[in-house]
Amino acid sequence: MKAFTKYKYGGPEVLQLEEVAKPVVKDNHILVKVMANSANPADWHILRGKPFFARFSFGLFKPKDTILGADFSGIIIEVGNGVDNFKVGDHVFGEMLGGGAFSEYACVPAQVCAKMPEHVDFPIMAGIPVAGLTAYQALITHGKIKEGESVLINGASGGVGHFAVQIAKAYGAKVTAVCSFKNIAFVNSIGAKNVISYDKVNIHEHNGKYDVIIDTHGNLNHSDYTRMGKRGVMVGFTSMGHMVSVLLKKAFSKFTLTQFTAEANTQDLEILASLVKEGKIKVQLEKTFPYTEIPDAIAHIEKMRTQGKVVMVWNKAL
Repeated sequence: MKAFTKYKYGGPEVLQLEEVAKPVVKDNHILVKVMANSANPADWHILRGKPFFARFSFGLFKPKDTILGADFSGIIIEVGNGVDNFKVGDHVFGEMLGGGAFSEYACVPAQVCAKMPEHVDFPIMAGIPVAGLTAYQALITHGKIKEGESVLINGASGGVGHFAVQIAKAYGAKVTAVCSFKNIAFVNSIGAKNVISYDKVNIHEHNGKYDVIIDTHGNLNHSDYTRMGKRGVMVGFTSMGHMVSVLLKKAFSKFTLTQFTAEANTQDLEILASLVKEGKIKVQLEKTFPYTEIPDAIAHIEKMRTQGKVVMVWNKAL
């Protein structure tokens, strides 16, 4: 089968499309014919081996796993022993945070997959897993948002952010979004009640009050959380130094601030699928690449100016 492989750390240029052995299905796994992928910041962090401490998980001197990619959607062609909630022919989507999704076929643990809603295209569902799970778990699992509460979402037009706006609205929260001036109309259209343009207003001086602060961009200081919010969730970070600074101050503060990495599970993916089916989540596809241009897709999102999601398809007829 074809797959994009990496044998050293570096930029998109180190990825190469080559023929590799098709995976054999394992117990409690499903074998999926991949129809679409999406690109995430995690992909280029893993590709570059940055921040350096991540190499203790992904390989200290060279990548431990040769095939990159987390998000996928596709069709089950084989089911392993111990799997009883999926069958051959099911359309599924899910996340392989350890890699392996940028390939024609992927052997995936069943517990990180869910069935796609009927009549929804593969590229749409491929855009959801990492970003959608991160947004959902930031708001619901860790932010514990309740109906009627106010939430500030920093970085509201990106992959995680545009899901967070829609999920917060679906759960009855009042959303204030932070984005660039050019994206104001977009975040308004997906459910933000108020919008703050960071290129017009200094968010570090903003004195609004919110029940929950969700920072998907990663540039808020600890003082920003405590000034504006009752509790906060830190999703992204702009640098290791910034993240360490915020977390050190958190250690000496009583303010409730959570920093986490999303964990894929069937239950949360099913909730996201139901929100898509009900029309409460719409995936903004900024750009679609053919699978042969996966390195270009990674380079595109690395610029960190994406509105919504970037996807890659393995079947041009989709």
